[in-house]
Amino acid sequence: MRVVVTRPRHSGERTARRLADMGHEAVPLPLSAPVHDAQAAGHALSETQGAIAVTSAEAIHALAALKEAIRPHLHRPLFAVGKATAKEATALGFTRVLTSEGSGIELAELVAQDAAGVAPSPLLYLAGSPRAAGFETRLAELKIPLRIAECYHMRDVEPDDATLRALFVDARAEAVLLYSRQTALRFFGLPLLRQQPEIMAETRFLCLSEAIAEAVPAAFAARTQIAAMPDEDSLLALLTMA
Repeated sequence: MRVVVTRPRHSGERTARRLADMGHEAVPLPLSAPVHDAQAAGHALSETQGAIAVTSAEAIHALAALKEAIRPHLHRPLFAVGKATAKEATALGFTRVLTSEGSGIELAELVAQDAAGVAPSPLLYLAGSPRAAGFETRLAELKIPLRIAECYHMRDVEPDDATLRALFVDARAEAVLLYSRQTALRFFGLPLLRQQPEIMAETRFLCLSEAIAEAVPAAFAARTQIAAMPDEDSLLALLTMA
């Protein structure tokens, strides 16, 4: 199956390898690119103690840019969403990485269950922009103190019409993977796709969550599927379903 991967380049390459192992052809179409702010991450680390939380591997990439300056903080507990992000944190040298599957809400629940997450000092959230509000909202409900440091932001990447025609006209894309609501909105807002929606008439749109599926235009509702759980394993499992 020919599958369009809309993730940023680094994470998209990891997904492409998984698709190749499954026997699919992965076609990259990054719609955003990270801009890391290692200085903001380093400043926040130097002013805090205790546990750290990340909801994206992009935060780990910002930390990696600190090089030797990250070493004094590698003993701190780190809460991460997803196995891939946790693996990158471990590779960077963090010695205690606690992982949740799903979304930021599940990560907040994990923090609440662990003594390190509810220590007197605020939990340091190395966040990005834009981001979903679930993690912060749930922590507030659980009355867990939080300090937020934005250490990366995602800038939009707009592919040209020739790239889109190669994906949807010259050789039909059978599926598009959508990992965030913002990405879905950017995808369907691309001028060529907005003006010629018929070129995607036979394409399936596979969404990580219901919130993402809500950003898919109603005209494609019949060809939109939602992962059973908000993780990549469940998303890729949709490829085996008719």
